[in-house]
Amino acid sequence: MLMLVSYDVSTTDAAGKRRLRRIAKACQNYGIRVQYSLFECNVNPAQWVRLKATLEDIFDPETDSLRYYNLGDKYATRVEHVGARPALDVEQPMLL
Repeated sequence: MLMLVSYDVSTTDAAGKRRLRRIAKACQNYGIRVQYSLFECNVNPAQWVRLKATLEDIFDPETDSLRYYNLGDKYATRVEHVGARPALDVEQPMLL
């Protein structure tokens, strides 16, 4: 299933900057960055549970926010890309 993960982390102090880096790194382990604070994650249900738990352990609910969008398995017709950066196929293997 394709999940979109969006986050907004307060970076007014060093702890916030650290949380921002940790959240981005956790998302990169499961998906592709499509905007500064937006990741497309093609995950199975077990991976989703782990990713969500990781993110919610990192963020500070008093100052930060997380948003999840479930596009499901038939996401191909729900996503349209327009612009300069080529759209990446989340189904293809990623080389790191």
